[in-house]
Amino acid sequence: MSKIVVLAKQVPDTANIRGKAMKEDGTVNRAALPAIFNPEDLNALETALQIKEKLGWKVVLITMGPPKAIEVIKDALYRGADEGYLVTDKKFAGSDTWATSYILAAAIRKIGGVKMVIAGRQAIDGDTAQVGPQVAERLGFNQVTYVTALDEVSQDAVVVERDGEFQTEVIRAPLPVLLTVTATANTPRYPSARNMLRYFKSDIAANIPPEKREIYDRNGWVIPVLDFAALDAKEEFIGLKGSPTKVHAIKDIAFSGGSLKMYDAHVEGVKMLVRDLLKEYVEVNS
Repeated sequence: MSKIVVLAKQVPDTANIRGKAMKEDGTVNRAALPAIFNPEDLNALETALQIKEKLGWKVVLITMGPPKAIEVIKDALYRGADEGYLVTDKKFAGSDTWATSYILAAAIRKIGGVKMVIAGRQAIDGDTAQVGPQVAERLGFNQVTYVTALDEVSQDAVVVERDGEFQTEVIRAPLPVLLTVTATANTPRYPSARNMLRYFKSDIAANIPPEKREIYDRNGWVIPVLDFAALDAKEEFIGLKGSPTKVHAIKDIAFSGGSLKMYDAHVEGVKMLVRDLLKEYVEVNS
């Protein structure tokens, strides 16, 4: 059976930053921040599930991160994904987009049978939009970025709409292909109650008591782990060692609010607002 790989990331909730967000080495202090499913990766998952409904392909989610990132995999299973792999190893720590794409491409090759890879346009913790295109280049896949709509899909090709520089572009791309999708591509479906009941006990083997392993295996609750030893990868291309991007300096910026003046929602209030605007405009431009 052909497979669609969805690349997803557990990211810090940048809308609710608390404490020190960065470490001294320039990497994100993920332990100090609440974690969520990267928003546009949910759109990528929804796109994959729609293709599954049309072609019957298997949807496999891959996430790279610490063991707690299995929450992203479980969420994907609740929404309709068939499998999930956790790519994790202490040797992967500190990987920039270049090293990350190398590791993810190795994981995709390891899984095999992949005809399509779908990722969110970018992650909210880095906003680089680099990992998807870099993975496509490493795999030798065609790629279409900034996808806003899925028009057609077949066993051999996909037709999508994407945000061009000046207009919407309609592109037909032969498979294998990697797509990166935007938040406007679709509306992610909610988790299924049936799937939540089925997969809520899912975990990686290291967290499962030996006496319960047979039960977990029988019910499909074991989330596979791909570590460095499982991948055909070279150590010099991963982690900080394999990351050409270096953070030179970190600066905390605190935003402070300005003065606030309220105007009554009647004629006199509107007159006062106009007078103040004219006064400010004349003073600024005089």
